[in-house]
Amino acid sequence: MLLYRSITVRSVLITSVARQITAGSGSIRRLAAQLPPRIVIKEDDIEESFLKGSGPGGQKINKTSSAVQLKHIPTGMVVKSQATRSRSQNRSIARRLLADKLEDAEKGSASRTALKSEAKRKKKASKAKKARRKYRALEDGNNDPDEVSATGGTADDKNEPLYNDDGKPEA
Repeated sequence: MLLYRSITVRSVLITSVARQITAGSGSIRRLAAQLPPRIVIKEDDIEESFLKGSGPGGQKINKTSSAVQLKHIPTGMVVKSQATRSRSQNRSIARRLLADKLEDAEKGSASRTALKSEAKRKKKASKAKKARRKYRALEDGNNDPDEVSATGGTADDKNEPLYNDDGKPEA
C-alpha cells in the first residue's frame, strides 16, 4: 500500500492507510513531524470476527453484523469497533486501535498516543497558566487584562516606585 503525507500552507492533511486527519493548527503540523510511524501488523497475526452490534442505533445496528472484533494472536489482545454502521470503516478503525494498543504496550511513553496526550496536556497547562495570570492581574487592581505586561505590571506602573512589604518605597 502507498503511504504518503502532504502538507498545505493553511491546514494539514495526513493520509495513510485508511486514515485522514484535517486540521488547521500549527501544533498538529509540528506534532505530525515528530510522531513515529504506526507499526504494521501482519494479517496472519490477526483473527477477525464480525459481531452483531448493540446499544444506540436501533434495528439496523442490532440486525447486521457490522461490528468488528480483532484478536492479535501472538499477544492475545482483543479490540472491538462499532463506531459506524459500515463494516469496512469499522475494520479500519479496529486495525488502527489494535496498532495503537500494541504500540502502547511495546513502547510505553514513546508511543504515538503517549506523545499526543503529552502535547495535549502541555497545551492545556499553558492555557490554564495564562488564565491564572490574567485573573491574578485583575485581582491586583488592573481593570484591563490587555494592559498586563509579561512582568505582571501595567503600562502605567513604569514611572511609579516599587514598594516593599512595609509599604515604603524601595531604593
